[in-house]
Amino acid sequence: MSALKLGLLPFEVSVCGVSELPNFAGQVSHVIGILDPGTARPPAYAELGAGHHSEFRFHDIVTPDPLKLAPSPADVAAVIAACEAVLDSGPGHVLVHCWAGISRSTATATILMALRNKGREADIFAALAAIRPRSWPNSLMIRQADRMLGHGGALVAAMEAHHLSVARQHADMRDLMFAVGRGHEVPASLQ
Repeated sequence: MSALKLGLLPFEVSVCGVSELPNFAGQVSHVIGILDPGTARPPAYAELGAGHHSEFRFHDIVTPDPLKLAPSPADVAAVIAACEAVLDSGPGHVLVHCWAGISRSTATATILMALRNKGREADIFAALAAIRPRSWPNSLMIRQADRMLGHGGALVAAMEAHHLSVARQHADMRDLMFAVGRGHEVPASLQ
């Protein structure tokens, strides 16, 4: 069930990867994009027609890597601020994207839903599963947001349950997490 139908958000939210951006041309009021540092802005941005666009630059990693820029607490605070601004502006349809539409974007969509829904963490991840069934939110972003938003670990626990569900339903997602060095996020019972 969507975030709108569950009463988590007063508008529709979609999640996609860069290659899917053209599918949303002229259909969204707001875009929140997360790209790797140094990558070019996708040409499809010009076609989206969104009145409001927020863009962030960090890599999709959850453990330190000297060659990559992890999402810092300042980055997550900025994402939270952008999500708050979206909520305050009364949009019609929000699009959140990253490179593949799997990790950073789904963490951001989770943060957007979590801002005003403390105590509804299970509903947030049910909505995320409906929005993007093959999602694996960036756990570093979720852990930081959980602390900053005062969810007391409930957002992290719901994310871990979501990871378990996705790993059970989509073996290729489990394999992908191992391939990108995030195998430690796959529940031990499925390794």
